Amino acid sequence: MCSEAGTRVYIVLFGYRFYYCLLLDQMKKQTLVVIGGGAAGFFCAVNAARMNPMLEVVIIEKTNKLLSKVKVSGGGRCNVTHACYSIADMIKKYPRGASFLKKAFHHFFTSDTIEWFKERGVSLHTEEDGRMFPVSNSSQTIIDCLMKEVNKYNVQILLNREVVECSSSLTESGGQWLLSFKDGETRIADYVCIACGGYPKSTQFNWLRKLGHTIEDPVPSLFTFNLAPEKTGIPTHSITALMGISLPNVKVKIKGTKLETEGPLLITHWGMSGPAILKLSAWGARELSLSGWQFTIVVNWLPDYNENTLRDKMQQLRFEMASIKIANRNPFLLPQRFWEYLLNEAGINKEIRWADLPAKEQNKLIKLICVNEFVVKGKTTFKEEFVTAGGITLTEIDAASMQSKKVPKLFFAGEIINVDGITGGFNFQNAWTTGWIAAKAIANIASA
Repeated sequence: MCSEAGTRVYIVLFGYRFYYCLLLDQMKKQTLVVIGGGAAGFFCAVNAARMNPMLEVVIIEKTNKLLSKVKVSGGGRCNVTHACYSIADMIKKYPRGASFLKKAFHHFFTSDTIEWFKERGVSLHTEEDGRMFPVSNSSQTIIDCLMKEVNKYNVQILLNREVVECSSSLTESGGQWLLSFKDGETRIADYVCIACGGYPKSTQFNWLRKLGHTIEDPVPSLFTFNLAPEKTGIPTHSITALMGISLPNVKVKIKGTKLETEGPLLITHWGMSGPAILKLSAWGARELSLSGWQFTIVVNWLPDYNENTLRDKMQQLRFEMASIKIANRNPFLLPQRFWEYLLNEAGINKEIRWADLPAKEQNKLIKLICVNEFVVKGKTTFKEEFVTAGGITLTEIDAASMQSKKVPKLFFAGEIINVDGITGGFNFQNAWTTGWIAAKAIANIASA
């Protein structure tokens, strides 16, 4: 009897001890609040929760939408990253933040992104231009993958909560963050990762300036060019009548500068878009902002030629295609409607034969092909894939941890920092890299 009673007492005491230990474990849990429900915010949250189960992780999003840029990227396919496996080559795709990312990419790079998604059942495929998409060609695949991770690791999500103030009460022995929302609600956190994307207005960074951080004023990046009409009284430039036509490879230069890019160009109903234009807008973001987005571009529709070499080619064509009407045979494989547009602009009769092409009209056609000038007046945001140049000054962030050098237990990820890339998956790679680095650093500190 005594032995049995003793066993019962031991079991009861063991039960209380187990419950007490469980309570202690719960008390030891620390909270990470990630501000921003985009790619960088999600990647930080799910990886921190996975790396350290003792972390209670919360994502706070000011809107009612999650992963909105992931959803629309690549025409709804999600351009996850770019098939570039050299850090030296990769950083050349970032107009701002290249040196910072050179250090960060050593911790998490393209191959790590590919493997991370592959381990979760999402394979990526590479297109000819290097862009990488899920095999499903649907951004929903990426969204579903990240949401599955959120549920797996019990990451809490709070929507329609806009943080207006972030105050620290940290001491040498620890402490917490106090987050104040626009509606008056507050929340406590041990760690804060700010991954809310870029702000279009400098004043929107004021709550971060209060923490002692310096802000590089924001300007738009990745935008399309609105063309001014050739004559007053005409609503649009004549080339916009060709909207929808895409040229596979052109060279575009901003007159009077060293800014020049090459790639596909799309003619739109307001002007010009496509990778060549978007890359140029990224590299020239600050310079073009200072001009009030009014400048002149010079387009070479056939970048393999200059005026001299094209003149030689024209002379050759006059013999090889002498009896053929100039409008009937397009020797440069340009879209037919576009070729006819150039002929019209050069004042060339479509019925004329190559052998009879007058020198004056030929020279005008050569200029239109190699040095075609367009006046740009204004810009248009590239769909919902708006990217901001500017943000937290990089010298105030540790690239190995994404932690603030000014305030302990404050971290940054994604577009909120002064890093932005050209179109092609580079901005998402910045989001995955900085989000993962912040997650690992927070998980390690919380375990110490």
